[in-house]
Amino acid sequence: MKTLFDEETRKELIARIQNIPEDAQARWGKMNLYQMLMHCTTWEQWVHGTGTTVYKQGFLGKIFGKMALRRMLGDDKPFDKGVPTSTQFKIKETSGDISQKKQDWIQLIESYENYSNPAFIHDFFGKMTREQVGFTAYKHTDHHLRQFNS
Repeated sequence: MKTLFDEETRKELIARIQNIPEDAQARWGKMNLYQMLMHCTTWEQWVHGTGTTVYKQGFLGKIFGKMALRRMLGDDKPFDKGVPTSTQFKIKETSGDISQKKQDWIQLIESYENYSNPAFIHDFFGKMTREQVGFTAYKHTDHHLRQFNS
């Protein structure tokens, strides 16, 4: 299974981010390109602990989170198209500097080389191992790149 802790995987994802055309349209979902880039950078900041989010697992996550995580990480299958977005990562802003947001996202992807955030708690899955973080971060990134045909 691919992980963002692998240098070649990071390079592959960075190339895919760089190749997203500025006029790319989503193949599914409600986000436009700018919103997706903001969503992904905000999500990465959350994972790295550089955002402003407080870590807390939700009630349903406490019941179903570990089971869902095992199922999601059980194979290389990409995320389904209809995976819900946590409200903290829904972006209302619809326009901005796409080139800058791509660069911001790339820097966050590159920072997995030195990832360390033992305080991270996923809002649904709960406490995750470093390995689980790497797999989940890859699947999340891949999901949104496929969403925009990259």
